[in-house]
Amino acid sequence: MERELHVISNGKLSFSQMATIAAEIVDYVDYIHIRERNKTTKELYEGVMLLIQSGIPPSKLVINDRIDIALLTGVNRVQLGYTSADVRIIKDRFPQLHVGCSVHSLEEALCKQQEGADSALYGHIFATRSKAGVPPRGLEELQEIATTLTIPVTAIGGIIPTRVKAVFGTGASGVAVMSSIWDANHPLEAVKEYEKQIQRWGEGQ
Repeated sequence: MERELHVISNGKLSFSQMATIAAEIVDYVDYIHIRERNKTTKELYEGVMLLIQSGIPPSKLVINDRIDIALLTGVNRVQLGYTSADVRIIKDRFPQLHVGCSVHSLEEALCKQQEGADSALYGHIFATRSKAGVPPRGLEELQEIATTLTIPVTAIGGIIPTRVKAVFGTGASGVAVMSSIWDANHPLEAVKEYEKQIQRWGEGQ
């Protein structure tokens, strides 16, 4: 199984700033998730189109929650949370979409898989500032989910490059990162470090 690198937007940057960084790193990542909860529909649409016009292939974009934005911009992957529309409805109405689901337990993950989800995002695995005070779920629980589900499972939360090997050792298909890229002084170098660890993992199999 090919291991993937997902970069998730942090809601802090303008789309112009995001496009500049995304254009630098796009060749080294598999997917860029647009998770911008405070942006209006107009801002989201124009922002995603700016990314595409800046050279980001729609096939490398994932839209968080907003099915309408994905359809309007020609992006075929969406990521759903616990407040999103039902997976079955989306898969029935828009079978062309890849529907990923963010999950927080094995029970929830199995439920989403049964509903037709194409992939799962699970975390947080390690302690992270964005989840201060909330205990991490750890590698053991990640392994239980990754080896139980038949759909790909991507891990998120506190995954620095030196932890990539341990994460993939659980059977996870990908790692998702956020602040370590967008907040980096040199985002391209930060992404390359993750890519190096992913390549080392592949060479060791």
